[in-house]
Amino acid sequence: MIEVKVRVPGKVNLALRAGARRADGYHSLATVFMALSLADEITVTPGAAGSVTAAVTGEGHESVGSGPDNLAVRAALLLRDRHGTPDLGAHLAIDKRIPVAGGMAGGSADAAGALLACARLWELDVTQDDLLDLAAALGADVPFVLIGGCALGLNRGDRVTPVLSRGSFHWVLALAAQGLSTAEVFRRFDQRGDAAAPEPPPVPPALLNALAQGNAAALGATLVNDLAPAALSLAPELRRTLDAGLEAGAVGAVISGSGPTVALLARDEDAATTLAVRLSSEGVAKRLLKVQGPVPGAQFV
Repeated sequence: MIEVKVRVPGKVNLALRAGARRADGYHSLATVFMALSLADEITVTPGAAGSVTAAVTGEGHESVGSGPDNLAVRAALLLRDRHGTPDLGAHLAIDKRIPVAGGMAGGSADAAGALLACARLWELDVTQDDLLDLAAALGADVPFVLIGGCALGLNRGDRVTPVLSRGSFHWVLALAAQGLSTAEVFRRFDQRGDAAAPEPPPVPPALLNALAQGNAAALGATLVNDLAPAALSLAPELRRTLDAGLEAGAVGAVISGSGPTVALLARDEDAATTLAVRLSSEGVAKRLLKVQGPVPGAQFV
C-alpha cells in the first residue's frame, strides 16, 4: 500500500508578546518560535473516494477527536478543496508525542504534517507558498511548523520570517498533568487587562542577538511570555515548576505558548541532564523530557 510519512516538530515560544483583543476576535502577536526535537508522526495512506479519516495514538490520544474537528483532517480537506478534486481520499494515522493542550502546537503540527503528506499522496501541484497560505488559514502556529528552525511570527503569529540561530539549545520540558485551553488563557488575558495597547510590545533585540550568537545564558535571560500571568492564574501550580527549574540550575524558564508546559533552558547538554535528574524527584511535573532545538520543520521520513 502507498503510504507517506511526515515528522512534525513541537515548538516553544522564546518570546510571546501580545496586544489587546482586536475587533475580529484575534490578538496581534510578536513571537519568536523555536522548533524542538519532540515530534509527532503522521502516516497518510489512500482512503475511500471523497473520505478523509483519522486515527490517533500516543500521548494524550484519548482527548483528541478523529472527526472533522481534528485540525489535521481539516487541513487535508482544505488542501483537497483548494487544490484537488472531490474524489480524493486519505486516512491519517497520527502518532502523538507532543503534549495535547500543552502550548507546544501539537494540533498545528499535525495539520502541517497532513498538508505536506496529502499533497504528496495525491500528487498535487502545490508550492511551498501554497501550503503556507493554507497553513495560515488553519491556525496561527501552522505556518511555523512547516518551516521550523527559529522564526519571528507577526500578525496572529502566522506571518513567519526565519531568524538566524547558531548551534543547538538544550531544554528540559516539564509536562503538566492537565492541559490548558488556548482560548481560555486568552480570555483570562483579556479579563485581566494584561495588554497595554492594541499592538504587542516588540520582541527583545537581546533575544535575537542571543540566538544569533548561540548563547544559552543570554537567551535564558530574555525569555518572555505575556500570557504567563493569565496561565498562572488558571494553573498557579506552574509557579512552583518555574521556580524549581531556576533553583535547579536552568539559565531560563518560560511557559510555552498558552501553557501549561514549562520549558527550562539549560546551559548545555550535560547541564540539561543534571537539571532533569535534580527535578525528577521534586514532583513538579507529570513528566520531564530532554529536547533540543532548533530542528527542521515538517519533513518526510
